[in-house]
Amino acid sequence: MPIVFGSGATSAVIPHGIGADQFKYYVAWGMTASQAIRTAYLPAAEMLNYDWSNQVGSLEKGKFADIMAIAGNPLQDITEMERVRFVMKGGVVMRDELTTAASPVTR
Repeated sequence: MPIVFGSGATSAVIPHGIGADQFKYYVAWGMTASQAIRTAYLPAAEMLNYDWSNQVGSLEKGKFADIMAIAGNPLQDITEMERVRFVMKGGVVMRDELTTAASPVTR
């Protein structure tokens, strides 16, 4: 049975943006880290049945792709998914803690 990451339901108690802790629960309940990560992309596209699975899921010309990066290996420590350092959405960099950390200080 496909499992889709996130509920889409947010509130003051469960604000948008804190759902990454869901990955560690999936792993604790028996998924591999790879299986848990996969729930966050293609299953949702497939479940919505808008033919999104042909338009997302890989970095290719003509496909939609939002990109995020973390500093560690989530296959070794799934909680790395809770520490996002870079986000590009719709071709616009929304967060970039990687470049900032790597940039030399100029005075």
